[in-house]
Amino acid sequence: MRALWLGLVLCLGAGAGTAQEVATVAQGALLRGLDKINGVAQDLDLANGQSGVYGSLDVVLGECRYPVDDPAGDAFAYLTISEQGSGAVIFSGWMLASSPALNALEHPRYDIWVLRCKI
Repeated sequence: MRALWLGLVLCLGAGAGTAQEVATVAQGALLRGLDKINGVAQDLDLANGQSGVYGSLDVVLGECRYPVDDPAGDAFAYLTISEQGSGAVIFSGWMLASSPALNALEHPRYDIWVLRCKI
């Protein structure tokens, strides 16, 4: 799955007119969480390697990257999300800010997605 996702990210960069888009690592990312039961959204401001809590979920940001030539462009972040208490990992992978549905968190109560990298 990760190899497929990485291939997709590289293809998106190639489709932008360059042979290979160069990405750089940001200081962190701004994520948004939504509680689908009560409709409350909350932002998580995380540095690379930092963890945060949203509802009953632990969210760890591995790193956030963005295109060098377009800092306001598509950010993508590596997230690991687990249930508190059990520690069961329910999501681990890259999320693309402009297309969060490509590799989304599947949870009955919560949605979490990437808004942008912190630069």
